[in-house]
Amino acid sequence: MFRPETTKADFTHLNCDLVIVGGGIVGTTLAAALKDSGLKIILIEARSQEVTAQKTQAYAFSPLSSRIYAGIGIWQDILPHIGKYQHISLSDADYAQKVKFETKDLPGEHLGYVAQHNIVITALHKYLADCPNVTWLCPAEVINVTTDQHVSTVKVKVNQEQRLIKTKLVIGADGARSHIRSLAGIKTRGWKYWQSCVAFTIEHTAPQNNTAFERFWPSGPMGVLPLPGNRCQIVWTNPHADAQALAKLDESAFLAKLQTYIGGVLGELKLVSQRQVFPVQLMQCDRYIKSRLALIGDAAHCCHPVGGQGLNMGIRDAASLAQILQAAHQQEQDIGTVKVLKRYESWRKLENLAILGFTDLLDRLFSNSWLPVVVVRRLGLWMMSYLKPLRIFALRLMTGLLGRKPKLAMSNEQ
Repeated sequence: MFRPETTKADFTHLNCDLVIVGGGIVGTTLAAALKDSGLKIILIEARSQEVTAQKTQAYAFSPLSSRIYAGIGIWQDILPHIGKYQHISLSDADYAQKVKFETKDLPGEHLGYVAQHNIVITALHKYLADCPNVTWLCPAEVINVTTDQHVSTVKVKVNQEQRLIKTKLVIGADGARSHIRSLAGIKTRGWKYWQSCVAFTIEHTAPQNNTAFERFWPSGPMGVLPLPGNRCQIVWTNPHADAQALAKLDESAFLAKLQTYIGGVLGELKLVSQRQVFPVQLMQCDRYIKSRLALIGDAAHCCHPVGGQGLNMGIRDAASLAQILQAAHQQEQDIGTVKVLKRYESWRKLENLAILGFTDLLDRLFSNSWLPVVVVRRLGLWMMSYLKPLRIFALRLMTGLLGRKPKLAMSNEQ
């Protein structure tokens, strides 16, 4: 299914238009979006394709992300294997008033989707398998990047051999600890939260599995996302020490505590995955671009997982940048110039900042027991329940449909 990894024999003359560093979902989405662009692409990933396809962590995918993948041409391969939800329930601890979002509030069959990493990355790998303009280097390691006025030179190690790649543009899609961002000297702003998330999968006995729950507690939000087979992916946020303690609880005690926080809405629960703990941070780069360089996904920004926004932001980055690069290439412009790349930064940086602020506000507003704040947020929930324009505005923000849409998604408007 995968293209053969590059061998020493064909690795001596690698010059290209675009080097993407990072073969996760966001970097591979960019390559897929540029499949028919005419640009020659090299995609560098530190792990083999087989290893990247083994990860089973699940993510929320917004309707806009689904439309982007439909525009690329892989959504039909993904859709049968993922969770879908027609309802979203938003609640504040044990407060009786809940905000319920329904499909009637937003055109389309679903309000969102939940897909495991391996399903999405395998579909992307399959789509690119026979693409002549995309070359994979994996496993491979970027050693250094140097840039002059007309070209960037990427020093990369593959099979213990170091080679140089000449390219018009380097894309950093290599995550929150981006080596490419560090090499470029791009500074970041933000902070680490006082919280960590415990992520895991459960099976349950509820008769319906078509609702996503966002349950806010003073300790932090809990997201419950439906997967196929009466399973749910749960991301449970707590202060660092509490999160570590939850991960170490024996299974019966853990499930008993979980049942209390879920409120019994899913029936009997069974833990079907390991509990993974990761700290939470907010980060935004001072700049997304430099001459011959652009950052996308977590390399450019990170947000609190409340609302499941992080990966969707990266998918929109990839689709937006692909649109700009393809248009510049068709107009015979140099895709690595600041003039071209500034169009991407101007498009995405402000929109991402709005989402960062929104998720930060949600976490701080609800992870709080101060009475005046509790009164204000519960008034907000009441207003959202009864004021349809406010509810639809919040839903469009959460689903990515408020901002400028990439052309890839426009032909799949529902």
